[in-house]
Amino acid sequence: MKTTFDIVEAQAQLPKLVRTKQTMCLRQDDKTVAFLVPRARMEALLETMEILANPEAMKAIRRDQAGKGKYLPLSVLSQAN
Repeated sequence: MKTTFDIVEAQAQLPKLVRTKQTMCLRQDDKTVAFLVPRARMEALLETMEILANPEAMKAIRRDQAGKGKYLPLSVLSQAN
């Protein structure tokens, strides 16, 4: 199925387009004016943006990428009780 639709065409087919669960580009006068984004994808994008906006999370990611991360076995969690 194509993923780019003229806005008028998309309006006529909206229920069908939503059921495809694909990201769609909506255009008007040959310009992109909106995107139709499935819920699961949008939730993933929002979660990624939250992580990227969190300085502590980014510091941990950079530390891991540099090979300086410290990993402990799961058994440590049961020892904390």
